[in-house]
Amino acid sequence: MEFKGAMGGLYRLTEWISRIAFSNILWAICSVPFLFVGLLKLIMMSSDTGGANEQITLNWVLGFLAPFTVFPATAALFTVVRKWVMGNTDVGTFRTFFQGYKENYLKSMFGGAIYTLLFVVMYVDITVYMTRMPNFRVVGILMLVLMIILLVSMFNFFSIVVHYQMTFKQVMTNSILLTIARPFRVFSTLLGAALLGYIGLKYTVLYAVCIPTLVSMLAFFNFYATYNKLQLQAEKKKLQEEEALEAAEEEEDAEDDYDYEAESSYEERQKSKQERSYEEARKSAAVSNPEDKAATAAKRESESISQSAVTSEPEVTSDSAETREPEEAVLPENADNASHRRTID
Repeated sequence: MEFKGAMGGLYRLTEWISRIAFSNILWAICSVPFLFVGLLKLIMMSSDTGGANEQITLNWVLGFLAPFTVFPATAALFTVVRKWVMGNTDVGTFRTFFQGYKENYLKSMFGGAIYTLLFVVMYVDITVYMTRMPNFRVVGILMLVLMIILLVSMFNFFSIVVHYQMTFKQVMTNSILLTIARPFRVFSTLLGAALLGYIGLKYTVLYAVCIPTLVSMLAFFNFYATYNKLQLQAEKKKLQEEEALEAAEEEEDAEDDYDYEAESSYEERQKSKQERSYEEARKSAAVSNPEDKAATAAKRESESISQSAVTSEPEVTSDSAETREPEEAVLPENADNASHRRTID
């Protein structure tokens, strides 16, 4: 049943709220160990309980748990929001989440180990340069900027893991290169995540309901826009290369046709030249031998006379036959008269 009007809008709004909240709860369940230690650290910091050693111990525990809990859960969350951003909103959230969790666990775990190590190194460098080495604060600020870029590249890392079928090395390389190549998308993701984080600080309950999911949607939305733009540029470049190749082939065919026509015309000129030279040789031979010319004319004249004689011979034969027939008819009559006269006598 499909609702229309205000009721339909309210239904779709509540449906999206339930989807986001449910996916956020799944992410929190899969990240329980890390979230528990993180919450314990925040409580100790806010209440001033525990010393520096306890804080350092908790930091080590968080760094150890992050690759095995938070990173696979975040990859699964990106699997769900990928479907939503691409327009497939009717998928089952539970099934899609755990399917992505299972498929991308190893890549996200190895990536989480590398990112955690880099974050720890940069955090130590920033702390040392900013607090204990005042003369090298510029280096500390530079490390802070690199740490922010690393954070944004982590969002691209999750997007590439769930969107492409690549090796781990390719995923890490492309996530960093994409972050550097598209600074506008980097800063828009960073500003959006910072705004959502600030709202979450004002209303802490939103972290348990929607903040991680909304940050994931924003990050994948920017990644997907960059992906579509790169695909369009690649198709345009491929089309230009095909057109250039076709133009080169047409030009080569035109050159071949021109060479063939030039060769044909050259052969025709050579042939006509040979015919003219042969005709001139014939004429010069006829002029230099007049006796042969007279003999040829006499021969032609004799052939014409013999031909006319052959055509007139049958007419003479027919006339002679007609004149001999009356003589053969008179002879018997004369013979009878002679015998009759001899009887009377």
